[in-house]
Amino acid sequence: MEFLADYYRWLLAFHIISVMFWMAGMYYLPRLFVYHVEALENGIPHEMFPVMEAKLLRIIMEPAMAASWVFGLSLIFAAGHWPIIEFWLIAKLVLVVILSGYHGFLSATRKTLLSGAPPRASRFYRMVNEIPPVLTIVIVILVVVQPF
Repeated sequence: MEFLADYYRWLLAFHIISVMFWMAGMYYLPRLFVYHVEALENGIPHEMFPVMEAKLLRIIMEPAMAASWVFGLSLIFAAGHWPIIEFWLIAKLVLVVILSGYHGFLSATRKTLLSGAPPRASRFYRMVNEIPPVLTIVIVILVVVQPF
């Protein structure tokens, strides 16, 4: 895949952009869940939350996640890491798979909230909101420092 090497900087730029959009949604959607659940718990009108959550997922997060994967995997080939993959890259990919699973959890949570019953207390969503920032820190350190 030598032809990809000529586009490495473009791939990297679009990978960073798509990851930024994906992470913005991953940070914000659980916060919307906190407000949504609190509205349900307090009997406050909550009709706007399902619309906001759906648009955030469908218009921003899902395309950004797909683009992050496409550009990220393209970078692996463009940089010549394939078939030899270093341990830092394996660790990064494992964490990105975990983030993708977390994305799936958020998507499933949104569907559950549509039923009108909060699946968990708002405190739970405050806590899980910390998962993406922590994983982002570790991923960036793995990529930039390449400690192993």
